[in-house]
Amino acid sequence: MKISFLCFDISDNSFARAALLAGALAKHHDVELIGPARQGGVWPPLADIRLPVKLFPWRRYPGFLATAGDILKAADGDLIFACKLRPTSFGLGLLKNRRVPLLVDIDDWELGFFYRRGFWSRLGKFLNLSNPNGLPYTWLMERLVARADGVTVSNRFLQNRFGGELLYHCRDTAALDPDKFDPSAVKRKLGLEHKKLVMFLGTPRAHKGIDDAVRAMERVRHPDVQLVLVGSPPGRGGLPGRGGLPGRGGLPGRADPVLAGAGENVTVLPAVPFAELGDYLAAADVVLIPQRRTSDTAGQMPAKLFDAMAMAKPVISTRVSDIPEVLQDCGYLVEPGNVPQLAAAIDHAFSHADEARGLGQKARQKCRKLYDIRVLEEKLLALVRRATGKGPD
Repeated sequence: MKISFLCFDISDNSFARAALLAGALAKHHDVELIGPARQGGVWPPLADIRLPVKLFPWRRYPGFLATAGDILKAADGDLIFACKLRPTSFGLGLLKNRRVPLLVDIDDWELGFFYRRGFWSRLGKFLNLSNPNGLPYTWLMERLVARADGVTVSNRFLQNRFGGELLYHCRDTAALDPDKFDPSAVKRKLGLEHKKLVMFLGTPRAHKGIDDAVRAMERVRHPDVQLVLVGSPPGRGGLPGRGGLPGRGGLPGRADPVLAGAGENVTVLPAVPFAELGDYLAAADVVLIPQRRTSDTAGQMPAKLFDAMAMAKPVISTRVSDIPEVLQDCGYLVEPGNVPQLAAAIDHAFSHADEARGLGQKARQKCRKLYDIRVLEEKLLALVRRATGKGPD
């Protein structure tokens, strides 16, 4: 059986979730990833993905009508799996739904990204009718969820809102095995072999608490602790350093306000390919996930949490979304936006190294039991069987 995954934007970081789901089913079915690419190519960290990908140009209306027709022709699977509750994925899937079963995966509360803004900004976005994924069309998608033959969600907020099967961002814990990596290799590469690394991996955005992390470093008492932010887009933050790597401090506020004011104990690096994720995580002594509580994060579950757990890393995060449930008894939690608590947690983790390592080991054990890729695979296969009445080929 062939499954066509409709992606809202293949050049966006949301492509990671679509690739995760497709990869979990690729052992049992033919899969393909289809969709527009606003930036013209595959999201860089997954540029070397080994699954079939079909890219189409992103256009505004009325030009997107031609793109939509091309995508619908290309999506010739026996099952359509729309990734994200957006018109360029789920909306197109609805147009195919009369002929083939349709599943939809909801990994974010899409309207939350619009609702964080004030009234006039919302009004302007509501009247922006040329954007295929604009506010009015996205609002409509929420009201059509019941037309899907099955729903999957990435956290309980979304499950309470839309129903469906809860599928966390599971990870291959056999591949992300800390025993397979050299923790000192990346430290040497970065010239930070004598530092204790607190690492954030992901696109640095305000709702992810990046500026809270930077300000917390001003309060951290341990002089050899270095915050490493991995995932800054090209040209945003970071200065050329030795070996062509971005260096420390001196981050120009005009280039990226989120990173303004970072000092010498902050290193900013560009996004790395998924193939190198384990290497960078191995170098981390602590992983930082300082999510804020906003309309952006209410329906969001950070995938990097499960990467860190798989690699047995001590995690410091915030009480947002399902993070407290997932990290229960195996990580450190602080209140979102509380910079003093964040700094204190960092100091505590390094002052109690044995405790921190123990929590990291417990996190890996929990990840292997509840959040391993095989768990995701089993749930997806059952969902596909229900939707199609067919088992694996």
